[in-house]
Amino acid sequence: MPASRQPRLANKIAIVTGAGRGIGEGIARKLAEEGATVVCADLNGESAAKVAAACGNDSLGRPVNVASAAECEELVSSTVERFGCIDVLVNNAGINRDAMLHKMTDEQWDEVIAVDLSSVFYLTRAASRFMRARKAGRIINITSVSAYGMVGQANYAAAKAGVIGLTKTAALELARYGVAVNAIAPGFIDTPMTQAVPAETRERALAAVPSSLPGTPADVAAVVAFLASDEANYVVGQVINVAGGSPL
Repeated sequence: MPASRQPRLANKIAIVTGAGRGIGEGIARKLAEEGATVVCADLNGESAAKVAAACGNDSLGRPVNVASAAECEELVSSTVERFGCIDVLVNNAGINRDAMLHKMTDEQWDEVIAVDLSSVFYLTRAASRFMRARKAGRIINITSVSAYGMVGQANYAAAKAGVIGLTKTAALELARYGVAVNAIAPGFIDTPMTQAVPAETRERALAAVPSSLPGTPADVAAVVAFLASDEANYVVGQVINVAGGSPL
């Protein structure tokens, strides 16, 4: 960070879900670099704690199952109890359980919808109560270019499309209270999740990117930091693609 520039998120309190690795870890580290105290939430509490330790700024790790409404409510309320407020919520947690539509099980569908979509509702609902009262806040949801359709990802695409609809509705409801809600749609980002996809799927995804290169968690984190800052005061209800120019 240039010495002449002050941290954009100094004294801000942020929650990042799925912060134990991949895009979530990149986001947590970037927000901390910008001065925020980050509550790193992840199903893997040990990973969350390691990321929080690396972030500094009194950040902490929390083991949380975001598919549970009760655990999401507790995450937000305990954050406010400890730090006095919540300024930024980043709904990043996500999983994939890919299968062709005719072979997809109820369990594969339900699990992805619960983690990738319902969690965004649970946490947005909880955080918005505090943000409305303070008349300030940022909610940033991580969707995906897969929201526009992807072979073998009916569950994931449906969940991520739902995140876009939820984002735009929440933005309309909360803007009058000083709460800006936006979404980011990453393309093919180099993470443990994408590294696990079949080679054929990876090659097909990269073929759609003009550079033929994957993005990095840092590419997504930079946009999150902007949306979380005062620089984005008039950016509301948008879906920003971080996809290297790949067509939707």
